[in-house]
Amino acid sequence: MNKLITPLFFLLVACGTPLPQLDGIDLEKWKGDKNGCQGERLRFLGPLQSQHEKLKGLSQDDIVKLLGRPDKNELYKRNQKFFFYALTPGKACGSANETQQLSIRFNAMGLAKEVIIE
Repeated sequence: MNKLITPLFFLLVACGTPLPQLDGIDLEKWKGDKNGCQGERLRFLGPLQSQHEKLKGLSQDDIVKLLGRPDKNELYKRNQKFFFYALTPGKACGSANETQQLSIRFNAMGLAKEVIIE
């Protein structure tokens, strides 16, 4: 009986949960708009605002799989990490304007705890 339970356990753990579906957001265009320079991410602001709660509880790896690598990340005390995704063109695009961004705060366990559009 134990010989059956151990592989079954590892199979269930390996499967994990599927990534959430973000309706109305073309994730390929999102990922291709590094630093928001092309304005594609800004087009998805409405759907992102209504669905940002779907990102809470996801791991850092899951966020990267879903949204691509962040434009910027920061490590704070107590192993808290922040990912930032620019929604509007800013300094990285040669613009003097302040960037509107999606900010995701991860707890020490590496799970998204706070998702803010600022």
